Amino acid sequence: MDNKEFSKELEKRTRKFAVRIIQLSANLPNTPEGIVVRNQITKAGTSIGANYREANRARSRKDFINKIKICESEASETQYWLEVIVDANLLSWENVKLEYDECSELLAIFTSIGKSK
Repeated sequence: MDNKEFSKELEKRTRKFAVRIIQLSANLPNTPEGIVVRNQITKAGTSIGANYREANRARSRKDFINKIKICESEASETQYWLEVIVDANLLSWENVKLEYDECSELLAIFTSIGKSK
């Protein structure tokens, strides 16, 4: 797979992840605490793909790296909120495991891209 194909596939993957995060967040309780966590995880989880799409349209190498670092940061934050969801008993580990595992893979990919460019 060449870089262009990889980029397109990763864009699709991050978009699917965003949809899964939105669906997961819809299952959070409608309490004041649940609403705060829902907003935080939705913002972080959906911004990974949006920033990656912007990275692929960067104006310079420096701009690309900056946006990739944002993707990395947002993936890390998404993991944090998934952990909070489980620790606060808002959802069970079984309900977040798939998203957590995918987020871990995305974080590893963006960390690797950021270090290689």
